[in-house]
Amino acid sequence: MLKGKTALVTGSTSGIGLGLAKALAAQGANIVMNGFGEVDAAVAQVKALGVPVSYHGADMSKPAEIEAMVRHAEATFGGVDILVNNAGIQHVARVENFPPERWDAVIAINLSSAFHASRFALPGMQARNWGRILNIASVHGLVASAEKSAYVAAKHGLVGLTKVTALENATSGVTCNAICPGWVLTPLVQKQVDAKAAALGINNEEAKRQLLAEKEPSLQFTTPEELGALAVFLCSQAADNVRGVAWNMDGGWAAQ
Repeated sequence: MLKGKTALVTGSTSGIGLGLAKALAAQGANIVMNGFGEVDAAVAQVKALGVPVSYHGADMSKPAEIEAMVRHAEATFGGVDILVNNAGIQHVARVENFPPERWDAVIAINLSSAFHASRFALPGMQARNWGRILNIASVHGLVASAEKSAYVAAKHGLVGLTKVTALENATSGVTCNAICPGWVLTPLVQKQVDAKAAALGINNEEAKRQLLAEKEPSLQFTTPEELGALAVFLCSQAADNVRGVAWNMDGGWAAQ
């Protein structure tokens, strides 16, 4: 379905981002990956799907490096047709104890990076009259949790940015939507599960159940594969008139 298109997925070397990159690759899109950690292994997983893959190690807190990443995608594949703004970090603390430098980092990577990547990718999309921007927000773009002030502020901002971008391109072939997952069992969340199990002296499965029970009525994790399938739909012709939506896949979290 996406053969001939190029998708740039930020924060795509693990977790949700890797799942999204693989889902788009499975539809034939060229993939530009970004992130840190086990880069070679992540790139190999996407290449195994039989599509051209490139990697750019832009620091998503630095606008000049974000521009270089978009220009790399244009030079390598001719343009960015699909931009998935997925890069994100987290820090947990009460407002009065929240380190200002951590606030700045969370806002820069979770919100400002999406703005910069969008502003660099949009002119090409507009010139071709086709594009998809997918902002990976969170259920925390719709509701709040204590001790996550920077993350919640950034994700609420990302939903707002999504709506504005969609409106500014509403009469064109360029759409912008947000995906808002609840709990996803990424390596980062698994660490929280492990910590809960150790602290309470319970097994891993019970720790997972307790974590889910705090917020997610379905008592099941959303998977990167499910999020990938939603991303593929939003890139399809069937979603041509889906614009400015914040689509939560959260097991009923925001419905409470």
